[in-house]
Amino acid sequence: MSTNGARPLLRLNGIDTYYGQIHILENVNLQVCEGELVSLLGGNASGKSTTLKTILGIVQPRNGSVEFREEDVTGRTTSYRIKRGMAIVPENRRLFGPMTVLENLEMGAYLSREGRGRKEDFERVYTLFPLLHERRSQLAGTLSGGEQQMVAMGRALMSHPKLLLMDEPSMGLAPILVERSFEIIQQVHEAGVAMLIVEQNANMALSIADRGYVLSTGRLVLEGPASELLEHEDLRKAYLGR
Repeated sequence: MSTNGARPLLRLNGIDTYYGQIHILENVNLQVCEGELVSLLGGNASGKSTTLKTILGIVQPRNGSVEFREEDVTGRTTSYRIKRGMAIVPENRRLFGPMTVLENLEMGAYLSREGRGRKEDFERVYTLFPLLHERRSQLAGTLSGGEQQMVAMGRALMSHPKLLLMDEPSMGLAPILVERSFEIIQQVHEAGVAMLIVEQNANMALSIADRGYVLSTGRLVLEGPASELLEHEDLRKAYLGR
């Protein structure tokens, strides 16, 4: 159980993941509880992307299990996990540039409920991001980086996820937009969505997270409340440049 009394939504239990003979993740144990915002930090080649792929079922672990909503989904497909309530905001946002904002949002809704439920999902996204309603007829490729981030998050929220996974949300954004992007993430979290953010920008990610984990060459080397990790000497030296 978690420290805040909420039930674990996602659990990685003793995960070992290999690419061929190369041991990428070693005995990774991680959890995200209902309503929590958790940051997974690490530099390049630390295993962050492989962790995400293991959670989504794109990569199968050699040992260990992935539990989602109290079900062992280790052998299940990616589409099954998404139908169960996972959603991903991929690295660099990956929007359909030649399509409108509205069409991009609709792509996120295709696994969602029909009829009234879909209308409610649109309303929810437009309430969170009023700008998307204004820009709904605009081509997604013509938006700024920060606006594209909103579309990517809105698209993921259209499937009404229980858990939102975010891969490097600050990547490719100007510094001023990074701050805005994390404000948006915080806003979505405050609306009640549990989130796991995979990120290199430790300062920014920990400033809005409840808890954090730090990966180094495939092993978890630190974990704890975000406020404590921000003050941790090793982390400050390695990631925060202080």
